[in-house]
Order: sequence, then C-alpha cells, then structure tokens
Amino acid sequence: MNAFFKRQLADYVEYHRDPWNCAMHVFGIVTLFLAAVLPLSLWHIHALGAYVTVAPIMVLPVLVYWLLLDAALGTAILGAAVVLLWAAASIVSHASTVTVWSMTATLIVIGVGFQVVGHRVFEQRQPALVDNPTHLLLGPMFVMAKLFIALGFRHDLAVIIEQVTPPSPRGPSPYVEEHQVEPLPHS
Repeated sequence: MNAFFKRQLADYVEYHRDPWNCAMHVFGIVTLFLAAVLPLSLWHIHALGAYVTVAPIMVLPVLVYWLLLDAALGTAILGAAVVLLWAAASIVSHASTVTVWSMTATLIVIGVGFQVVGHRVFEQRQPALVDNPTHLLLGPMFVMAKLFIALGFRHDLAVIIEQVTPPSPRGPSPYVEEHQVEPLPHS
C-alpha cells in the first residue's frame, strides 16, 4: 500500500463513518458500476483478432489505477469487475437496446439514490467527491477495504479506517471541533 493511497483513504474515511452509509455505498457503487458498463457493452469493436465490447477497454485504466494503489484490493476489485462485466454482457445479449438504456437510467437513479440517502440521512454531510472529485474512484477501494477488514484481513487498513472515531450522536462532529480555534483564556 503506497503513501498516496493511505492519505486518500484516511481523507475518504472522514466522510464515511456511519455503518449505514457504508452499507448504502456497497449497493450504490455496485449499481453505478453496472450502470456504467451496460451501455458500453452494446458497442462491439474488432481488437487483437477478436470482437470485444468497449466496456472492458474503458474499465481497464481504472482497474490499473486500483491495482497500483493496492495490489490486493485492486485484484479483488478486478474479480468483481469481471463478474459485473459478464453480467452486463449477459443482459445486453438478451435485451433490446431500449431496454438496456432504460435499465441504465434506472440503475443510475438507484445508485445515486443510495449515495444521497447514505450521506444525507446517515452521515448528515455532503459526499466526499464534492470536496475532492478523485474520491469518485476511491469508493470501490474503500468498500473492498471494509470487506477485507470484516473478513479479518488487512490489519494495516483497519488501522487507517478505524482510527476515526464515530461521530457523537449528541452534537457536532469531533472533526469539526479539532479544526476550530480555541478561545483565548481570560486574564
């Protein structure tokens, strides 16, 4: 795990402390990934002596990015991506173009809905990507890291993800308080 990924993950965790928000992200990210690859699976091209769809070609750069951030998490995401690419190809082979686009629109609404509800209802703050657009690509890494930790792997990630204490139900976030200027003592 490289230092850049550690910093990005620590920053991302600040926006994802509530377990319900994290659960919403699992469903939202998977749904949005499928929504992204579905229409790309409609377009076939001839490459390297075979016909392939545009979907794996477009996904490849981000998969390489995830592998470079962390090889184990990236490999796990690669496995999940293969399953989702296969699912998209299966849907495309059995559905009309109109159905695929309708499913894509529906999946986008559902996926974004999961993200919005997770942040607005459970986290009560804006999504991380509003402040840092690169966090859009960090979501799958975070979800996979949480899975690895839950399975008892990657204690190095647990230290980063679990070092952030949950917000207090009684008041403002402790992270806001640490950045506030303390009043000067009275003489």
